[in-house]
Amino acid sequence: MRVLNQRAVLDRLRRGGPATRPQIAKDTGLSKPTVGQALLDLEQHGLVRPIGRTTAGPGRSAMVYEPNPAAGHVLGIDIGRQRIRAAVADLAGSVIARVDERNRCRTAGAVVRTVRELAARTVSDAGLSLDDLVVKVIGTPGVPDPHNRTLYHAPNLPGWERPGLLDDLAAELGPDLVIENDANLAAVGERAYGAARDVDVFVCVMVGTGIGMGIVVDGRLFRGAHGAAGEIGYLPYGGQSEVDGPPRGQLEAAAAAESVVALAKTRGINTAKSAREVFALAKSGDTRALLAVQDEAERLAFVVASVAAVIDPELVVLGGGIGSNTDLLQAPLEAALRRMTPLTPRVVAGELGDGAVLSGAIAMGLRSARDLVFDRRGAVTL
Repeated sequence: MRVLNQRAVLDRLRRGGPATRPQIAKDTGLSKPTVGQALLDLEQHGLVRPIGRTTAGPGRSAMVYEPNPAAGHVLGIDIGRQRIRAAVADLAGSVIARVDERNRCRTAGAVVRTVRELAARTVSDAGLSLDDLVVKVIGTPGVPDPHNRTLYHAPNLPGWERPGLLDDLAAELGPDLVIENDANLAAVGERAYGAARDVDVFVCVMVGTGIGMGIVVDGRLFRGAHGAAGEIGYLPYGGQSEVDGPPRGQLEAAAAAESVVALAKTRGINTAKSAREVFALAKSGDTRALLAVQDEAERLAFVVASVAAVIDPELVVLGGGIGSNTDLLQAPLEAALRRMTPLTPRVVAGELGDGAVLSGAIAMGLRSARDLVFDRRGAVTL
């Protein structure tokens, strides 16, 4: 019963914010002496801390308590084809260290070593060690397969689908490691901190080097029977040759970053080497680039129309290097969508930019870490 009381008090502080003993007693239905004992136990174990006394109102002042954010820390890592990012956050979700580097690796082994080095540096910058972390969450392209300890559907990272890859990452980063699809984590991040706050049914479409989608239904990630829900790069798309099909996928070949450069070439632009350059030309008013962007928007409208017919989302959040150009894409995308279907969900830009996956990794890590910290620090039961 004492442990249950401690959990009730800690949950109240986490949900409702700092509070005094009388406030906690009122909100939980526990007696003031019971709340006082629970607070004493939790403070002894470093799970809560006093932050001052009340000053307003008649009568004696009361001590105000809050969850101790330094009781534990989580590590988030975003492995992308272009960049690898890492961040450490405390239990309040405040990021206390972050490192961001270009991904120059050409093999899976090199990526694993780079992730280990980046994690160690980020943790050191936070004044911690890897052993101090409660949970570590990695966001990566592909679908984790816990049976074969590998990732599937990750063609943009060379060697990333080799058997045993998940064990290699665990060996470098230690226990309590969670590996999740990057688009799924972007959806978690946008719901926790960004454009989809408090939205229960939405999708987060990430368009960059590849294309993927995180799906949230009833406030929870929907992964499907084999974890591949949202692998929309494999949607069939007309006009593609057989070589553009598996393993990459027809839609990904038609709508990801390389396709934007190809669309620009069909419009007479031969100098652009990347999608970023094409969008920069469009923003400067280049008519040919604007037409290429319109072509890309129509392909993304096909994605939204397909998703709307199956999932009926309240919201579609666009993210990734391509999807973040909503200022150019949104108007032609919505016009094309209205021509395709009467099902037209609201389409918005992600608010977290290139930090969406990392934010989702932190948010997912915190969900587990807060309970694990309570269990590991041990409740006073005597």
